[in-house]
Amino acid sequence: MKLLALETSTDAGSIALWFEGEVLLRACPVGVSNSETLLPLISATMHEAGLAFSDLDGISFGAGPGSFTGLRVACGVAQGLAFAQDLPLIPVGTLDAMALASGGERVIVLLDARMGEVYYGYFDGGVLLGQVGVCPPAALPLPETDGWLACGNGLVAYPGLLERLAACVSDWQPGLMPSADAVARLAAPRLARGERVDPADAAPLYVRDKVAQTVAERLARGGKA
Repeated sequence: MKLLALETSTDAGSIALWFEGEVLLRACPVGVSNSETLLPLISATMHEAGLAFSDLDGISFGAGPGSFTGLRVACGVAQGLAFAQDLPLIPVGTLDAMALASGGERVIVLLDARMGEVYYGYFDGGVLLGQVGVCPPAALPLPETDGWLACGNGLVAYPGLLERLAACVSDWQPGLMPSADAVARLAAPRLARGERVDPADAAPLYVRDKVAQTVAERLARGGKA
């Protein structure tokens, strides 16, 4: 089975090729918009692997949450390729993939949502408990048990989370970011089971419907107009 995975929910975009259990991961160039570099990177990586688009069995993409623009880039490119090649399309939750990449059993994923907020998800054995949410760091719900692993750049963006979670977290991975190889690892078994969505129905998971603060809101938080 050959699967192409795309992940651009943050500035650290990447793609991965899953080929019979082996994963070839390539990162988007730093300092350039993912919208400019994603398609050239896909073409170069496919050529490197000696594959044509017609050789693929499916396409997957990190569906969010994350940067609104980045999510639209990955979703749009995945839709276009799936339409053009008549391939199955598999959306994968960004926080789900991060939980897998952490290697933990009970995982709190914290991704910087900007605007003074953090995206969060709680996972036990790879299963999302409840729903993915977004909130200010001070309002983050706390688990009732200890021994959790916390990961994601939300821990870097909001250092106060370290103190807030200290009683329930025993392992920290603040450097963990969304990556296409984890998206591929989650999508591959789903593709093998015959799962797919119609490309026309694929959509990013935004979690919140607001992309930026008003001037008044920025000033209220101590920011600049």
